[in-house]
Amino acid sequence: MKKDVQRFSPFSELFDLRKEIDSLFDDRFFGKNFISEPSWIPSMDVVENEKEFLVTVELPGMKKEDINVSMENNILTIEGERKSEKEEKNKTFHRIERAYGKFYRSVVLPKKVDENNIKATFKDGLLNITIGKSEKEKSKTIEIS
Repeated sequence: MKKDVQRFSPFSELFDLRKEIDSLFDDRFFGKNFISEPSWIPSMDVVENEKEFLVTVELPGMKKEDINVSMENNILTIEGERKSEKEEKNKTFHRIERAYGKFYRSVVLPKKVDENNIKATFKDGLLNITIGKSEKEKSKTIEIS
């Protein structure tokens, strides 16, 4: 028998809770856009090996000039804006599914990193960030005598 594999999302319950709380502060009480939030959230992978963290963020249709990456107190922050195409009066849109606007992603890295050993590249809509681990955090093998 074949079982379907579902993608695990550790934050799905938090997002559901946020939606419930946001519904308490909807247009009836505070008007539109009372709480400023990002327009979309790009997908992100964070992988760790012995020497470094590898972060990959999907940012299709963006330019590297529209992306900012920063690191402070072991928190990696990626923010930017994907601009929409110019509206043309003679076009009729039947469906718009691509998200545009500002985004903001932060991730706390679980171990101390070397903030002087961070490299970021952007190619084909993928932002790849390599973050070296601090010498203190690299694992050591201890021989038992």
